[in-house]
Amino acid sequence: MTEPAQLPPLPEIATIGVIGAGQMGSGIAQVAALAGYRVKLVDINPEQLAAAMSKIAVGLDRQIRKGLLDEAARTAAMDRITASGALEDLADCELVVEAATENEQVKKAIFRDLLVHLRKDAIIASNTSSIPITRLAAATDRPERFIGMHFMNPVPAMKLIEVIRGIATEEDTYLAIREVTERLGKTPVTAEDFPAFIVNRILLPMINEAVYTLYEGVGNVESIDTAMRLGANHPMGPLELADFIGLDTCLAVMQVLYEGLADSKYRPCPLLVKYVEAGWLGRKVKRGFYDYRGEQPVPTR
Repeated sequence: MTEPAQLPPLPEIATIGVIGAGQMGSGIAQVAALAGYRVKLVDINPEQLAAAMSKIAVGLDRQIRKGLLDEAARTAAMDRITASGALEDLADCELVVEAATENEQVKKAIFRDLLVHLRKDAIIASNTSSIPITRLAAATDRPERFIGMHFMNPVPAMKLIEVIRGIATEEDTYLAIREVTERLGKTPVTAEDFPAFIVNRILLPMINEAVYTLYEGVGNVESIDTAMRLGANHPMGPLELADFIGLDTCLAVMQVLYEGLADSKYRPCPLLVKYVEAGWLGRKVKRGFYDYRGEQPVPTR
């Protein structure tokens, strides 16, 4: 029997790479830079990168207005972030957080391209909201140094990070990521490597059931959201929340749950599928269960 290859010692984490400059990636870059880490933010779309840097600047300005940050700290945080379109620029990172779209094949392709450039002692974390960490780790050359690091949206405001070990994740990797999580000002919660972990295992079936309630005509968009805000004291109705998350992401998580747990209670609602097929993905495209193209959101059903 061949002995497993000896891994190099874990490095001290000073530079964090973030792959994907969307809503999650830009938020991760922002909190990491504020925590004192150097950040390499990578995306193949230059327009997305420019938008992310602008969004980070706006977010930091908002914190200044709230008295949470001063101008010097803002400037220092922005100076720590480097935007790039090339994975090879992550070569010196001790930790890389993948925050690409919630698609297993896309993520695995990114890891294959990344590994050519990444230092041998680096940790890879995935911000996946539902895909099994063990399966993603198996697509890399370092399952012992691979872990789930599921940030909540919006990243700067939400205090939770789900930390998920794959079957091969080493204890040192887990402890290092808990330390990073705490330095980011977040609270780590350990979740087992089951489909959708903790938060989305509970949250997304609720959203899916709200879509079924709409689909079956029990209530319209406005009545369902109002009922849950006032009747269950939720800060946001489930359909409004689905638009905020992205209906494509909601559908992807439900599909992972349905396929991974083989239970009919996780079957994605056909109406959710129809909205995604129409390209009505929520706030990011200005239309979902609400139409956001006017001054006020208007229900679409």
